[in-house]
Amino acid sequence: MSSESNGAQRRVPAEERLNIFALVIYLPEPLGRFLDGLRCELVPQDKPHAHVSVLPPRPLAVGWTVASEQVRSLMESWSPFEIELTSIEVFPVTNVIYLELGAGATELRQLHSAMNSRALEFHEPFVYHPHVTLAQELTSADVKAAHDLARRRWQSYTGKRSFRADRAVFVQNSLHNVWLDLAEFHLGAVAVR
Repeated sequence: MSSESNGAQRRVPAEERLNIFALVIYLPEPLGRFLDGLRCELVPQDKPHAHVSVLPPRPLAVGWTVASEQVRSLMESWSPFEIELTSIEVFPVTNVIYLELGAGATELRQLHSAMNSRALEFHEPFVYHPHVTLAQELTSADVKAAHDLARRRWQSYTGKRSFRADRAVFVQNSLHNVWLDLAEFHLGAVAVR
């Protein structure tokens, strides 16, 4: 997922914005920077912003501000929690290379289940599996080498492999696959714009 800050949304004309939204938790520095660099090494054309999706991409039948009220009300009642990144894995059907989650995976599944209703409900093509994507849309021939490289890089990472999930960002996709930050929500608090 390529991402732009709130200021960039003004530069993307309304006609280039798609009816595709997601709710993500961005990874803090320096972990996020390391994973962004790894993703660029695996898929050079990407401009990533490392994150865990609470709600994977979906269309909305209502305006995003209406849907964001549902996000806000749920986030206010949810306590912050720790997320731990563990091992490099590959989804077998899609060949997506990702970081598995240890601690925090249960909380993310519960949060996803609570969020995937009413204005935000969407019948996803895959069962929700919280993770951090590192590479996707690779050819079958490239997956093994990319997986091996990702595992080596992750093994050499000496920084902290966990972080506190205390906020989520509602994002919207655009024609050029750039995701725009629309609103930030703090767990246990009110929305920040």
